[in-house]
Amino acid sequence: MKNVRADHYVISKIVNNNSRILDIGCADGQLLHLLEKEKNVSGQGIEIKHDKVETCLKKGLSVIEGDANKEIINYPKKSFDYVILSQTLQTVERPKWLLNEILRIGKSAIISFPNFGHWLCRAQILFKGKMPVTSDLRLAWYDTQNIHLCTIRDFNNLILELNLQINEKFGINKKKVLSFPFNLFSLNIFGSIYPPYRKKLYSIVSKNRAKAYSESVFPFITL
Repeated sequence: MKNVRADHYVISKIVNNNSRILDIGCADGQLLHLLEKEKNVSGQGIEIKHDKVETCLKKGLSVIEGDANKEIINYPKKSFDYVILSQTLQTVERPKWLLNEILRIGKSAIISFPNFGHWLCRAQILFKGKMPVTSDLRLAWYDTQNIHLCTIRDFNNLILELNLQINEKFGINKKKVLSFPFNLFSLNIFGSIYPPYRKKLYSIVSKNRAKAYSESVFPFITL
């Protein structure tokens, strides 16, 4: 698929046809639009920025304007087959609480986030003595919405604390999906985006099973 974000492409391969989807922090609706087109999903989104919500509505997408930290409590249990946090987890006020909530309202969760333990981040801190600015972390520390940056190891520890399980791990580097498995040490250094659920850029989380993927700076996890 041309002009499709790498993590969005991976997610589109994970999600089953005709699924019920909630995309938290859906931005301008690129992922929702892709899933509706390719997988015929019944999709909903939550987005806090008014201009992006307007863009979604112009595309005919079902998106509400609001703060996920407040809106998510209004959804009943198991309302969705998948709840997606695509590079959103690090921007929310209470990530641990939100993980529990998305698994309350969804059968599975697909999560991706920028890996603060990537070697580029480590190098900028070590050699420049400043917060990293990379292709995945584009804004300076005083402008960014990323208030809870973490490494893949940090996320893995949280999953263990919540008694969840990651079944598979994959990597994405410069929009290339790495199909071979990584150990946690390698992912934490070379995975830019970490995803769990089946493969690549996302992570899917469920209370019974989980699969993980990762990129050069972003990780995906499936629970």
